Amino acid sequence: MADLLSVPPVFSGNFAFFFDLDGTLADIKPQPDQVFVPPDVLERLKRLATLCDGALALISGRSMAELDELASPHHFPLAGVHGAERRDINGETHRVTLPKDLVQSLEHELNAKMAQLDGTQLEAKGMAFALHYRQVPQHEKAILALGSGIVARYPLLEMQPGKCVIEIKPSGINKGAAIAAFLREPPFFAKTPVFVGDDLTDEHGFDVVNQAQGVSVKVGAGQTQAQYRLGSVHDVYQWLKRLTDHQQQEKARTNRRDGYESLSRSI
Repeated sequence: MADLLSVPPVFSGNFAFFFDLDGTLADIKPQPDQVFVPPDVLERLKRLATLCDGALALISGRSMAELDELASPHHFPLAGVHGAERRDINGETHRVTLPKDLVQSLEHELNAKMAQLDGTQLEAKGMAFALHYRQVPQHEKAILALGSGIVARYPLLEMQPGKCVIEIKPSGINKGAAIAAFLREPPFFAKTPVFVGDDLTDEHGFDVVNQAQGVSVKVGAGQTQAQYRLGSVHDVYQWLKRLTDHQQQEKARTNRRDGYESLSRSI
């Protein structure tokens, strides 16, 4: 879609909400452990989840353990590591794994090769690896070559570029597949999906949401297949506030109308 997209409207109805975290609900920081979601934003998310009967999930490249820590004290449905691990509304966890010997071999190889690229950082996630180069963008070509070489040798793996990072993960695992899995289950089933994300890794999610006639929202600049755009994380916060307030007002009106109709019937 064109780079100039309109701001998403506020709306009411039967919606399910999916949010990326880094670059969407939280500003990107030099180090992943510096990232946080403001408490008032978490409260907004919790209120929105309540308004849509629990149909709100976080969809991220981070692990579910990290997502739980960042969302604390709240406990949302999650898809971590781009959907390689997923927790549904009932707390049941679904995981995709790689052979243990392969994971150990790859971790050893990646540690050795990235040690030669000063300033890069390897994040091992158990079933995936993130190769970070945010502090040293001059190593981008070397990191891409390293990742390409790995996935060329192992067909069960694929590479996912992101913002100053590439992910090596199980083939077929992506945020779109995670959203599709949620949409097959209650309380997400039969609801119109809304997905907000900022990175290349979110394009799979936008595609699934667009096919479902949902609402896709890109945060920040760049080409995208999303239908709408918000300029920054701060703009996400402002939109989330307007959206939650609007949904709450609509629900209150519906409850009052239902109450009047019930009273009318009883009279």
